[in-house]
Amino acid sequence: MTTAMPAFADKASGTLNVAFTKELENVDSYFNSSREGVVMQRAVWDGLIYRDPETNEYVGNLAESWEWIDDTTLEFKLREGVTFHNGEAFNADDVVYTVNFVAKEENGVKTQRNVNWMESAEKIDDYTVRIKLKEKFPAAIEFLSGPVSMYPNEYYAEAGPSGMGLKPVGTGPYKVLDVVPGQHFVLEANENYHDSPKGQPKIEKIDIRTIPDVNTQMAELFSGSLDLIWQVPADQAEKLGEMGQFTVANESTMRVGYLQMDSAGRSGDTPFTDPLVRKAVNHAINRQELVDALLQGSSKVVYTPCFPSQFGCIQDVTEYEYDPEKAKELLAEAGYPDGFSTEFYAYRDRQYAEAIASYLNAVGIDTDFKMLQYSALRELNMDGEVPLSFQTWGSYSINDASAMVSQFFKHGSLDSTRDEEVLEWLNVADSSTDPDERIEYYTKAIQKIADEAFWAPMFTYNTNYVFSDTVSYTPTPDEVLRFVDMSWN
Repeated sequence: MTTAMPAFADKASGTLNVAFTKELENVDSYFNSSREGVVMQRAVWDGLIYRDPETNEYVGNLAESWEWIDDTTLEFKLREGVTFHNGEAFNADDVVYTVNFVAKEENGVKTQRNVNWMESAEKIDDYTVRIKLKEKFPAAIEFLSGPVSMYPNEYYAEAGPSGMGLKPVGTGPYKVLDVVPGQHFVLEANENYHDSPKGQPKIEKIDIRTIPDVNTQMAELFSGSLDLIWQVPADQAEKLGEMGQFTVANESTMRVGYLQMDSAGRSGDTPFTDPLVRKAVNHAINRQELVDALLQGSSKVVYTPCFPSQFGCIQDVTEYEYDPEKAKELLAEAGYPDGFSTEFYAYRDRQYAEAIASYLNAVGIDTDFKMLQYSALRELNMDGEVPLSFQTWGSYSINDASAMVSQFFKHGSLDSTRDEEVLEWLNVADSSTDPDERIEYYTKAIQKIADEAFWAPMFTYNTNYVFSDTVSYTPTPDEVLRFVDMSWN
């Protein structure tokens, strides 16, 4: 009774209590790149297009229809009668302002790959707009259905990213009532939400707190002060499921875990510029053991720098079997018979990172392990100061290889490789309108990335969701926690 009563009270009050594990650096969806930011983006804002997570069908959201005028111009007919949370009417001016702002690199959008394919937007009339692409980009519709949200032009021109981060305003199914940066967010159902394919919100309020420690989250779930937690480690989710008072759901995600090595030497005189060392790292890791013992669920071993379902993510690549003796031989051949020491960074899943470090230590790579906040590690990566790190990428749930391979191998600030051939091939793959040609050039790029062992891809993620029996929710495979799909039992 003591554990059930608080949850029942929350149901009666209409408030769903949720925990985030990682601190959200800025609620403005263009100025964060975390999964928590994607969750907030889909709740608070809308895009022109919506992709159904079950059928992958594209339908209109803020746009009623669209058509290609030519290879680099998309025209949209906008939905009329939509209002932002502050009462501002949605029209072509908002699309033009949003696109023209985020497309300018100097405005500092966090993940440039999400927006830098757009040149500009032009108003035809109040409810017709054209978006001009810099070059052919066949994945445009996919990106417009995901990370490209529309902002209110009058409000954003005055508030900017910092103001939007503190007082977010969108057209989405939930309005933001309160923000304590990085700590606490309160959402309220948008009673004036338009007839969106996302559906109408059924839970009145969402109260989100940042609680980094999973054990603390579990304790609050028991006490009834939390109704839903996610990204729960497999062993703990299993124990919670055995208790019979919570629903535990496991779903695959598009997130890939990998080791990024500084093959370009941005961080100084590092052994990772030598392909023999990088191949040794790949052979040192027992990927299957990591999946079986730690990730479990629907996770799988991968050897590609992308998620297998993404268009162009070919799987015919060099695979590095677990062979610690081979790793030691390669290190000796590279001039490190006694191994070497390196800084090793991670921002999440300490248990996974420590297991990876133990594999590296076993072959003579002594790791100085440093656990950082995501934003801090990202900044170090952008500055080229990280020799080795355990990273993950969920591609913003975009089902196209460009959302991962091109994010990290096209000489951007997060590219630790800087390979000219890979850049050339990805430029073709990203811009060709011929699907066969796209696959041909993604194949070239991905196979070279694997042959040269620029990364050590390891596994796909799955996510465990644990929620009280008062909550009804079916997770989707794209790792987006959708509050609009939740209801009370």
